[in-house]
Amino acid sequence: MDQLFLILSLLGVGAVAGFLGVLLGIGGGVVMVPALIALLDATGLMSGAQVTLVAVATSLSCVLATSASAAQAQIAAGKVLWPIVYRWSLPLMVGAALSALIARALPMATLRLLIAAFLLFVALVMLTRWQPDPRQQMPRRGLAALLGLGCGTVSGLAGIGGGNVIVPTLLYFNTPIHRATATSSTLGVPVALAGLAGYLWIGWRTPVAADLPGLYGYLYLPATGALLLAAVSLAPVGVKAAHRMDPAPLRRVFGALLLLVAGRMAYSALGS
Repeated sequence: MDQLFLILSLLGVGAVAGFLGVLLGIGGGVVMVPALIALLDATGLMSGAQVTLVAVATSLSCVLATSASAAQAQIAAGKVLWPIVYRWSLPLMVGAALSALIARALPMATLRLLIAAFLLFVALVMLTRWQPDPRQQMPRRGLAALLGLGCGTVSGLAGIGGGNVIVPTLLYFNTPIHRATATSSTLGVPVALAGLAGYLWIGWRTPVAADLPGLYGYLYLPATGALLLAAVSLAPVGVKAAHRMDPAPLRRVFGALLLLVAGRMAYSALGS
């Protein structure tokens, strides 16, 4: 019954992630990771130490599929800045792969605090109208590699494709918003792929105590299927809504909600 409740709940989470991810341009991982952590905690299907790693790995598997679809559309539209993709892909992948090792070594409370801090950052982006200094220019190769490494590590730890980190970074260097979004979608594929590979590798090398059908290392395939099914079904609705409504009020509401989620996760981490 617990597993059935989890799958049914994840269908709802996937629907929300698919709709809001497209409407607000936030990516589904921001919704999926905290929801997965809360649901896995509630069902008690696995130990608390494994819950966060499973949530992050499963989110990355969904992000990989959705990023590939978004990248295909952006490439066809000719909006991708390929010099940035070529320069940033390798450091992003290295950072995302290393994030799995870092996450496995961190205490569960510390990892959850880091995810809460990331959610707080996204919430502040949603709630403010920050504008970059117009004098900022795209960094040279060395600094770009460091930024890519950092963005990849944060993305892997948070279980996202990088959009919530890469897009603000590109905007900081005055990349046009549509170009930044398209380039970030394309970069999301190698980020999610490298991050997922890292979590699969450490999951296979580390015995996982939970005896769940469909759990392979830290990847929970039934959750991936439920999330993707609902997210893909609701994404077109989000596209239509984005053309018909002003997303600004919803961005503020979602930002306020993320503040509560970040606070709740930080509280649970400190309490553990």
